[in-house]
Amino acid sequence: MELDLEKQYADRAYPILASLVTPRPIALVTTLSAEGKINAAPFSFFNVLGANPPLVAFTPGDRADGTPKDTALNVRSTHEFVVNLVDEAIAEAMNLCAASLPFGENELAHAGLTAAASTVVKPPRIAEAPASLECVEWGTLQIGGNRVVLGIVKRIHLRDELFDVQKKRVNGDKLFLIGRMASPHWYCKTRDRFELIRPD
Repeated sequence: MELDLEKQYADRAYPILASLVTPRPIALVTTLSAEGKINAAPFSFFNVLGANPPLVAFTPGDRADGTPKDTALNVRSTHEFVVNLVDEAIAEAMNLCAASLPFGENELAHAGLTAAASTVVKPPRIAEAPASLECVEWGTLQIGGNRVVLGIVKRIHLRDELFDVQKKRVNGDKLFLIGRMASPHWYCKTRDRFELIRPD
């Protein structure tokens, strides 16, 4: 089977790719509008892309009428955002943040989540998130209909039990993130793991 995403299946590119490239991590991104209104929205087209500098990217889309969604408008205005990672405990709340609320309405309040002060950026992090990455926008790329926001990670907040200070390592066995699976409604847990030692 061969699928042509430029012609025959061009209108199906999103559901096909979103169902094939799985699992994907989820960024529950918090931003502030120019007027200081909090916005929170989940994105599964997201990942960490480098470590020098620490680089993340996510892709906020447009509304059906072609206007940018709140996250994109806020990043364009303030150049700051926080990526809050999503574990099993806040999965339902993350889903509530995906609701199409009017511009300026606080998704965190709608989802029962708590805003906590960040250290070096103005947008808040989410207190219930297992980890939050404070980011400054490096730039935004417009590639066709895709908007790719690149951010430099300035600070990481994470639960105490998730970090081994002596080894300077994340305790992955205590981090139960969820992943995005097939479009439109499927997710997975990340508890079923196995180890492969890299060859020398």
